[in-house]
Amino acid sequence: MSVSSSTASVFAGQRVVVMGGSSGIGEAAATAFVADGAEVVVTGRNQDRLDAAVARIGGKTVGHRMDAADQGAIDTFFAQSGTIDHLVVGVTGAAGAGPFAQLDLKDLAVGFDAKFWPQVRIVQTALPHLRQDGSVTLITASSARAAFPGTAGLAALNGALEAMVPPLAVELAPLRINAVSPGVIDTPWWDRVPAEQRQALFDGLAATTPVGRVGRPEDVARAVHMLAANGFITGVVLDCTGGANLATGR
Repeated sequence: MSVSSSTASVFAGQRVVVMGGSSGIGEAAATAFVADGAEVVVTGRNQDRLDAAVARIGGKTVGHRMDAADQGAIDTFFAQSGTIDHLVVGVTGAAGAGPFAQLDLKDLAVGFDAKFWPQVRIVQTALPHLRQDGSVTLITASSARAAFPGTAGLAALNGALEAMVPPLAVELAPLRINAVSPGVIDTPWWDRVPAEQRQALFDGLAATTPVGRVGRPEDVARAVHMLAANGFITGVVLDCTGGANLATGR
């Protein structure tokens, strides 16, 4: 993925950590930073997937196997990390969706354990190791502010993360805190849905989205790159939805 000349090499000599970088959005973000001169560490739970991602990303990329739900592993990672210029937290999970009347609250708790608490713990643990005027970018989801049936649990989970962004940006300044809030992105997150059903869903969403398609990991990666690169943006939750969140659509 190419980066515009106006920001070319802006990350040269800088260290970027992408938590959850072994596939999808995280891998695409790591690729963007490497292409712009950064030294990148990507983390993931599965060693084979992590090794494959590092090989695809290339450049100055290092993989570190880590379970983001394990506080001990988080502590160990940052104790050995040295100074980090930019942190991207793309840890996610698939639990917590479904009609509210039948929603298993234990399943919703699993969703919080897989995404909300790991993201919060990672940022808190990383603070002493982040460059004072560096940046943190969270990957949330547009379900936080959408109104699709069956997504109340996901809205609560992602909304909780997004609600933290503005106060953290003020409290932790000059460290910049932002989030990218993706819409439907064609990533391995959707592999749990049968291929034919998934394609029908994507086609239906594309037909009602202003840009006429679902998102790609590179779309979100560009948004992450921009927020990290622009030292005058903080406290922002940036929608990356192809306009799907707009009131009127086409």
